Amino acid sequence: MATPSAMPMSPSSRNLLWMFRSYQNKSVIWEHYEYMGKTKGNRYLEGLKTMDIAIALVCVLIAVENAIVLLAIWRNKKFHVPMYYLLGNLTLSDMLAGFMYMVNILTSGANTMNMTPVLWFLREGGVFIMLAASVISLLAIAIERHVTMVRMKPYQGNKQGRMFALIGASWVLSVFLGVLPFLGWNCIGMLDQCSTVLPLYAKSYILFCITVFSAILISIVVLYVRIFRIVKCNTQRLASVPQRKGLYRKSQKYMALLKTVTIVLGVFIMCWLPLFILLLLDFCCPANACKVLFNADYFLGMAMFNSLLNPIIYTLTSKDMRRAILRLLCRPCLITKDGQVKKIGIPFLECSTTIYPRISKT
Repeated sequence: MATPSAMPMSPSSRNLLWMFRSYQNKSVIWEHYEYMGKTKGNRYLEGLKTMDIAIALVCVLIAVENAIVLLAIWRNKKFHVPMYYLLGNLTLSDMLAGFMYMVNILTSGANTMNMTPVLWFLREGGVFIMLAASVISLLAIAIERHVTMVRMKPYQGNKQGRMFALIGASWVLSVFLGVLPFLGWNCIGMLDQCSTVLPLYAKSYILFCITVFSAILISIVVLYVRIFRIVKCNTQRLASVPQRKGLYRKSQKYMALLKTVTIVLGVFIMCWLPLFILLLLDFCCPANACKVLFNADYFLGMAMFNSLLNPIIYTLTSKDMRRAILRLLCRPCLITKDGQVKKIGIPFLECSTTIYPRISKT
């Protein structure tokens, strides 16, 4: 009687088994870093350097700064309206981005070579997800402002679902983009297709991310340009109608807000464009061909700097938010007895405009 043979494995099962074993193999990390020429010198043999510690401290500042803004929003009921939900979502993603990048820095260097690919994907993917959430939150805010300002009226209570849909979609898309390498869109076993900046990521994945983020940036610019044109037209039209002075003043507030938007877009482009260019160069350059790719930490640090500036731009330019934060930090030394903000000698803050129009719960 013939002995029954084992069931043959399908190609897909063999691929999954091979991928699982590769994800647990520490030598994969060394193989990829060595192929890209990143093991030369003492970068991955020594511990943390002074620059690493300095960047980690900046990340702590990013996390603390954004945590203060979140606390101010949570403690003040006047901010418990849909208009501020997306602002809180942006602040949350920036805070988590600072925390995750700090973890990335503290586990870099020699610690990298002691990781399995699974841990490496978790480390890099965590930073990517939070940075992606920050960028996509900027797009969600642009969409919200487009709807609100074009209609020249705030969201009503029955529109809260749209806010939560934007927040949920931003995180779903961010997580989806971040886990793609872990799910198989990587270059393990295909060294010639690997990124130099992120040696386990496929170049095709890097190009895909550049395309997505560029599309997001273009969408933000298009939305704000359209807002500017419509609001400018409404301002000129309402100025000639005496009976519509209230709407004219509201339109003027929107125009003042667009000045802040210009700063937002300028800072965003200034912080992210160098990283976009570096990743595009990473896609085009073969291994060891472009030395600038070995200094990617500085370019990523500039992108992280955007998370440091976002709370300042999006909240401290709002008089209501600024007062809430100042009361939270130091009420006796920054708030007068009648509840007014003391003059602190910073013209930019004293003459700032309100990020969101005054709204009441309905």
